[in-house]
Amino acid sequence: MEQPTSRISQWLKNAPTVMFMSYAVVAAFTTYFCMYGFRKAFAVASYENQPDVFGGMEIKAALIISQLIGYASSKYIGVKFLSELHPHRRARVLVLSILAAEGALFLFGVLPSYGKVVAIFFNGLPLGIVWGLVFSYLEGRKTSEVLGAGLSCSFIIASGFAKSVGAYLMEVGVPGIWMPAVAGLVFLPFFFLAVWMLNQIPPPNAEDVAERVKREPMTRQQRKEFFAQFFGGLCFLLTLYVVLTAYRDFRDNYMAEIWQELGRSGSPSIFTKTELPIAFFVMAVLALLYLIKDNRKGFLGTHLIMMTGTIMIGVSTLLFDLKIITDIPWMILVGLGLYLGYVPYGCVLFDRMIAATGIVATAVFAIYVADALGYTGVIGVVLYKQFSQTEMSYLQFFRYFSYFTSVFCTVSFIASMIYFRKNCVRQKAD
Repeated sequence: MEQPTSRISQWLKNAPTVMFMSYAVVAAFTTYFCMYGFRKAFAVASYENQPDVFGGMEIKAALIISQLIGYASSKYIGVKFLSELHPHRRARVLVLSILAAEGALFLFGVLPSYGKVVAIFFNGLPLGIVWGLVFSYLEGRKTSEVLGAGLSCSFIIASGFAKSVGAYLMEVGVPGIWMPAVAGLVFLPFFFLAVWMLNQIPPPNAEDVAERVKREPMTRQQRKEFFAQFFGGLCFLLTLYVVLTAYRDFRDNYMAEIWQELGRSGSPSIFTKTELPIAFFVMAVLALLYLIKDNRKGFLGTHLIMMTGTIMIGVSTLLFDLKIITDIPWMILVGLGLYLGYVPYGCVLFDRMIAATGIVATAVFAIYVADALGYTGVIGVVLYKQFSQTEMSYLQFFRYFSYFTSVFCTVSFIASMIYFRKNCVRQKAD
């Protein structure tokens, strides 16, 4: 698929800002939303009838770890691949990635237990680059905060929705081992339509470039220079992102077990109901950053929003432990705090950083460095829970993890703000 020259693309070039944003958000949201139908539906099944693997490991834990290894590997590959990818190839790569993921889900249904572990690895491998491909259509624009906020709502809602679809399919008789592939087929035609819509979006115009800096594919040397210039601040941001990603994925992958331990299993809709208010609130908060035109202030303001989220995780967990709030408000509040801290990494934080400093870079490159490290941390946490905390319930582990995440990430955000307040000065051309 070549860079668009269609009537829709020409119309979008001259469309009012609100119309352009609406179109772009719908296209990006739907594309990434549908991806979750291929990635997360499998997690709602327990696979209790499947034998343990690797000397006694529960097969669900093995499946989660295997998919995470594939997904994390894709993030490492994406650091180079996506930072060098030319725009005219994006749509083709999106389609091939999702078809490969669906093919792996078909093998998941066919193969025995050990084969399923291998198949789910190859399901995660192509899916890890989808976010970067989608966000590359949106970055470097004066409305990137609004577009990114709309896109980010997709993965807040989509994970719960994919699980709801998977649970419904099993309720109507689809076997658990075939449910992931069937769920993928449900989402596939909507994904194709969304990618076509996404590929009609024109590149940033001159006004976008003037306000947010032109985004170009990065060479190896430019990638090194990016890290060398902001090494101290990036260490804080990347380390705390590892913790946030691990916390987010633990909540996501074991939400069914956590709800069961809270006494609320049996309702497929609960996965979606608790995530909807989170998505809309996060989108509204991040969209407000559009009002801050000064990129340095916008970058530091993003830090404040994220730090507020990590504080909320700890406070809401304490309120739950003191029985001041019940389980559903607690899960909504920790989710809200989590996503206020987590979502800006994928859409606002690095986009504002690049614009504030004027450095030659792409936000997708920085996002994928963070993601590669983050999902490596996810694998470590799952392995730690499986082998070092086998007697601890998922709910108890999640509560303790909430306190650690809140304290560690809040302190790290403060350190990052101090660093960038001193060092985030936009370079002027000589």
